[in-house]
Amino acid sequence: MDLSALGRVWVTGWARSRGVPPAVEDRFGLRLAVGAPEQRVRHVLPVTDEASVRALAGSIEEPAIWIKAFLDPELIGSWLPTGWVRDIPGWMMTTRLRPARATAPDGFGWSSATDDGVTRVRLLADDGTLAAAGQCVVTGPHVVMDRIQTQPAYRRRGLGRLVMGALGDAALDRGAHTGVLSATVEGRALYRTLDWAEVAPLAGFVHRPPRAG
Repeated sequence: MDLSALGRVWVTGWARSRGVPPAVEDRFGLRLAVGAPEQRVRHVLPVTDEASVRALAGSIEEPAIWIKAFLDPELIGSWLPTGWVRDIPGWMMTTRLRPARATAPDGFGWSSATDDGVTRVRLLADDGTLAAAGQCVVTGPHVVMDRIQTQPAYRRRGLGRLVMGALGDAALDRGAHTGVLSATVEGRALYRTLDWAEVAPLAGFVHRPPRAG
């Protein structure tokens, strides 16, 4: 699958996972009406160039509008005018799913549910405290992983690996065979140990124009 198609898979799954309306295609790429105060709209550009990025940025006046593109952040940053702030580094990653048959370690238990196509897995300590969690959306042969997190008090115990395994098993059971996700620096380190491979950088910028006066 080429990067443009992979990007569209990711956007489809991300929108469903976050409970926002499906993306709308425009002349720049894909537009998501996120509706959050810190992210009103997200533009995802699966394939783009300097002229398109400059035209899109030039058409935006409101704050809290995001641009995401599968390009080196330094490159896309050089095309943007004043008022655009770079997000933390990211990468698009994929893997071929394999059965993990993840089991909860002693002192922990699973909570799992699927609602409106979103499967949520939670790993709970015996006292009910949330230790780790994640969610995923199956879209055809692909599964988009999202919001993988381990609470600070429970890190470095391999719980993130278990959550990823449980989500992968759930996706395999629903017919998916390829995983897709966007990773931060910290997440990338975990996913590499699970045989996920980077396919492209994921640059993110948010419009925060200087205040008048």
